Amino acid sequence: MSWLDWLIVFVLNGSVIAFGFYLARSTKSSSDWFLGGRSLPWWGLGLSIFATSVDNADAVSLTGYAYNHGMHIITAFTLASVCGAILASFIVVPVLYRGGFYTNAEYLETRFGKSIRTISALIQIQYRTSMLGLMIWSIYLMLQGILEFTPVQCWALIVLLVIFTAAYTTWGGLTSVVWTDALQSLIMIAGGIAIFCAVWSASGGWSETVQKLSESTDEQGQPLINWLHIGQFQDANSTSPYLIVIGWTIVGLGYYTVNHTQTMRLMGARSLWDMKMATLFGCLLIMPIMIGTTLMGVMGRVIVPEFTDHSAADQLFPYYANQFLAPGFKGLVVAGILSAAISTFDSIGSALSALFTRDIYARWICTDQTEKHYLKVTRWATIGILLMGFLYIPFIVRYDNMIQAFRTLIPIFVTPLFTIYLLGVLTRVPRESGLVGLIAGSLFGLLGFIDRELFDLEWLSPMLTEKWYAFPCSMIVTATAMFAAAIKWGWLKKEALPEKKQPEVSPKHDWLSESRQELLEIKLSPFSKPVPQYLNPNWYAILLIALSFWIIFGFFW
Repeated sequence: MSWLDWLIVFVLNGSVIAFGFYLARSTKSSSDWFLGGRSLPWWGLGLSIFATSVDNADAVSLTGYAYNHGMHIITAFTLASVCGAILASFIVVPVLYRGGFYTNAEYLETRFGKSIRTISALIQIQYRTSMLGLMIWSIYLMLQGILEFTPVQCWALIVLLVIFTAAYTTWGGLTSVVWTDALQSLIMIAGGIAIFCAVWSASGGWSETVQKLSESTDEQGQPLINWLHIGQFQDANSTSPYLIVIGWTIVGLGYYTVNHTQTMRLMGARSLWDMKMATLFGCLLIMPIMIGTTLMGVMGRVIVPEFTDHSAADQLFPYYANQFLAPGFKGLVVAGILSAAISTFDSIGSALSALFTRDIYARWICTDQTEKHYLKVTRWATIGILLMGFLYIPFIVRYDNMIQAFRTLIPIFVTPLFTIYLLGVLTRVPRESGLVGLIAGSLFGLLGFIDRELFDLEWLSPMLTEKWYAFPCSMIVTATAMFAAAIKWGWLKKEALPEKKQPEVSPKHDWLSESRQELLEIKLSPFSKPVPQYLNPNWYAILLIALSFWIIFGFFW
């Protein structure tokens, strides 16, 4: 990199980190740290949702995955993302918002009991720290590929990056996180546009890419033009493209509900209207960036046809940066990658530390301390959470592609937990059904993991455990167990639904109860008058869903 590139990196990323420290001064109370005082507007939240969803791992893993498997992964960032965001912000999270909850796990205690609350917190910590490990490894690959650093230099810079991120996050909480994310999102968008334009030019544009793909085949003789068409691509198991779309859609649906890095933002909205508009705005930003990133992977089949080894495909993005970016633009792209890493580091650190403090530490370990004590614990927990990501590196390295490593973990616990949230809000299944469903779904997920990853269970049908079947089957098993519990224990009466009740805790849990009392005021919108029809989130939701369907089942099918 040239001196100009380094200057751009330090000025852009350094300014954002400094801004994070500046914002941290205003954080005084629990509601400030955990939820930004419920004062965050839709556009700031939308930018933050985008920055958190699009992390540095996507740049490396998406291009590599699309090089090997085509465009079907865009389902996760279009149809799945839109439907998941709408489901969360229009249906699920408003229930939590009205109840004055600080975490999504906290709601589960009032609905299904204290054990589900704790298990949910532990699952989310495992789920998101694994993603943290994915990001750390992708940064390592980027630093080696683009900057040509030695392993020692790479790890030293990564640790330094984590330290700076942890510093402003631990001090400022959600307010610092959201507004630094908003700035980082602009850097990410600029960097993404820069490298996409360079790769587009190198490939010869759309028509030349289509022509060259039409004239070529992969190692198994499949036409490469199928990489651009979700409905025509055949994976190694000849899986139905509809099943693949369903699988990615389930992943996206669960992301916005089970993942507290997103629900934490939604619960910090200044009104329910802001919550809905924030997710729609965030999805609108996510779609073009992620489609462009995925297209760069498919274009690699034209530009660099020799990257046929699956693990080598993760080097595609660094190759692009080194070969096609002029001085200045390379620095902008690196700054965007680091911004993506920082924005997701701070989001995961703040969200998971909130889960640890409220749903584990204050609930079970130390129940009668002051607000000052719990804020101190939360800040230290943020540092611990960020360090946990390093523990997943050996697991991730085992896989040919990072997306495959991440996807392997999801059906075990995350999909069953998403099903529990969904049925808890939409139905009157009894309290006992939560634990029953989670046990059934998790056992099914573990059985499938053993069959796929450790040794083949010949007596078990692949229809139940194959990676794409695992997602819908996991939901079916969990839901069936919960409905069976409803038959045994009876359906919960409508008036007994506990959305607005305090968790069943002892009188010693003063901080948990008192902090919730601060959040009982609900704003439907930031307007003094009824929301105008042209600002009705429902219309924008319908348009985004229609656009997503056209992208998946029209343009790329």
